[in-house]
This record gives sequence, structure tokens and C-alpha cells, in this order.
Amino acid sequence: MADKNQNQYHPTEVNGYHRSDQESLEEIEEARRKKKMKWTIGIIAFVIFQVVQGLALVQMSFNAPIRVKNTNWGPFKYGASTVNFTYGGVEVGQGIIPKGKANFKSTKKIDVYVAVSSANLTSTSALGNELNSGNITLNSQGELKGKVTVMFMFKKTKISRMNCTMVINTSAKAVTSVQCS
Repeated sequence: MADKNQNQYHPTEVNGYHRSDQESLEEIEEARRKKKMKWTIGIIAFVIFQVVQGLALVQMSFNAPIRVKNTNWGPFKYGASTVNFTYGGVEVGQGIIPKGKANFKSTKKIDVYVAVSSANLTSTSALGNELNSGNITLNSQGELKGKVTVMFMFKKTKISRMNCTMVINTSAKAVTSVQCS
């Protein structure tokens, strides 16, 4: 039995390097493993690219200029509020309006930071079509609740509501139209 193991085939020396069958098998297995890993990585990268391309993920941020116009003869003090941005009825972003005061017969200017992401959208086929056209349509809704002080003694509760539709040109990174009601 011992003679059988000793009589195994050993390849001849090539360029001064002697190699056994076990070393050859290990190198072949290592080469196969590396090849499989390359294929696996390539397939995973392709699948991830296709999924991301199919989602048409949009992420952008901007400063939304909001104006609180007070036409009353007394100051309008309002509490903190939010402005919700939606795409196809699904909320994609939100801006926070801090509490403040608009003096009588004046307009208070507020710049609200808004971060928009399409991650909440379940179907992005319409979004993909709009991205190809270069324009995205967003809706924004907001509400400010506050009190107007008239003649320094009467306080009256007022609610101001905003509902706007805007078209954003993605290549120019600018709002092309705004319609509010």
C-alpha cells in the first residue's frame, strides 16, 4: 500500500521548478474560485445598476421663498408650521416655517429649506417620463395659524392656507412656473 502512494505520477521539472499534483489542484481551484467571484461581482453590479436606473430616484434640495402678507391693521403673530411638497399625491419633501410675526400692512419674507426625495414613491414610471422631459411637477400645501391684534386690544384668530403647483426644470435647476390658489 505504501508503494502505491509513492508511485504516484510526478510531473517533470520545468525551468527548475518542481510542482506536485496537490499544488496544481490547489491552483486550479483557486483560479476557479477567483473566476466565480468576478462573475458574481459583475452580475451583482449589473442588477444594482438596473434597479437604480428603474427607480428613477430623485433627490434635490432648495430654498423655497415664502411670503406672509398681512393686510390687516394690526400685527399677525403665527406659530411654527410646515409646508408639504407632494408628487402624485405622495409626500416627497417638507419645509419647516418657524414662528414669527408680520407687522401690520406689510409682508414678512421667509426662506424655507426643503429637501425632496422620491424614495417614498411606489411607482416611478411617471417620474421617469417627467425626468426625460426635463420638468418635474410638484404640489405644495401649507397652513399658518395665528392671531391678529387690532387696536392693541382685540385679538382675532386667523388661518392662512397655501396650495401651489410648480414646475421645476431639472436641467436649468429653476422653477419655470408657479400657480397658487
